[in-house]
Amino acid sequence: MTINFFKGHPTKRLFPAKVIAESYTKVLSRSYDEYENDVDNQHPLAYGTDPGNLLVRKSIGKWNSDFYSRPVDPDSINLTAGASYGIANILSACTSHDITKQAFIVTPTYFLINGAFIDAGFEGKLTAIDECENSPNSTSKYDIDLEYLESKLIHFSKDIPPNDPSVVDDPERGKWKLYRFVIYIVPTFSNPGGMLYSVETRTKLIELARKYDMLIVSDDVYDMLNYGTVSKPIPKLIHLDIDSNPTPYGNVISNCTFSKIIAPGLRLGWQETVNKSLALQLSSTGANRSGGTPGQLASFVVQDLIDTGEIDTIIANFKSTYKARSDALVKAAREILPASTKIHGGDGGYFFWITIPGDIDHDQVVEQLSKQGVILASGKHFEVLGDERFWGKNCVRLCVSYLETADIIAGIEKWGQVLKQTYPQLYT
Repeated sequence: MTINFFKGHPTKRLFPAKVIAESYTKVLSRSYDEYENDVDNQHPLAYGTDPGNLLVRKSIGKWNSDFYSRPVDPDSINLTAGASYGIANILSACTSHDITKQAFIVTPTYFLINGAFIDAGFEGKLTAIDECENSPNSTSKYDIDLEYLESKLIHFSKDIPPNDPSVVDDPERGKWKLYRFVIYIVPTFSNPGGMLYSVETRTKLIELARKYDMLIVSDDVYDMLNYGTVSKPIPKLIHLDIDSNPTPYGNVISNCTFSKIIAPGLRLGWQETVNKSLALQLSSTGANRSGGTPGQLASFVVQDLIDTGEIDTIIANFKSTYKARSDALVKAAREILPASTKIHGGDGGYFFWITIPGDIDHDQVVEQLSKQGVILASGKHFEVLGDERFWGKNCVRLCVSYLETADIIAGIEKWGQVLKQTYPQLYT
């Protein structure tokens, strides 16, 4: 049997298949005659409205309001086909080759994010910004190196001509906000770093975004998988932006998904903005206007799960399961891996970022383990393309959503055996 720490989705037994099947039956059994002439709501099997049905957005907004203890305007929500689609849609709607000068990505980063930026025209225009706990040379007081970020913003701003417009007139869609810079982050239980960014870090990042006309794409996909060690949710960047006199379009888009908290096969997500102006822009991209919101049927199922409270039961099961697995992982890692091992993560989400310091090439260990049926996600997969930090030398990412506890422990035991054989000096 293969022990795969790389896979980033729930164990098959955790998928709420029965509940989802019942919800689909319920959704498809109704007539929805009241939607016949409703411009804000459409039948689940019809083309959806561009931002998604208003009643669905109201349910998602109310559910978020309860979680974050603050109002969430349904008109500031745009429905998507999940977080990955959401990012591609954001880059399509809010950046351009002419106006957007550079893209910044926090490193180590989600291993598939580079493709979205390359597809949007940012090849050769990607700059890595270090997560400070994972950067041995950082002296920043923030969770990411904001001093370095500002130095780069200053540098690339030199190429911006005076009065360069960042709001343009689209002949079909009216005013269209395009940002001069964009940054991608996962600030809560980050993938892969396992970090939770402080309010101070989030607030300072928003200040820089406003100063330099930068859009913050905040991948808020793990917020609701808090294992309980964090007493209450840290304010999302979008809420900090809203509460501190935002610019007309704001500088943050909260990009969310139900993939991590229900099931990835639903392919449904949502985006939250400071007001309806940017939400309308996100829902007005070409593909969206052609077919309407991309997850129309799935959105009805999610609405039903929210309105019945089933979603909270599903999430509670994920949280308790992942916490038990995380506790077992930490215990095993501390007992089996070298004493110098640094462990980041364990408060929520899916991932741990493990660093084993020293003059080693951990990619060799990863390769040896793969021959024994243990798959680790080498740090080399989590680089920003063209601005690498060589994470594969000392780092790996471990996922707790897929493997059962016994497999996690067995995999770490094999990992320790290979480390002792290959680098015995780590244990002296």
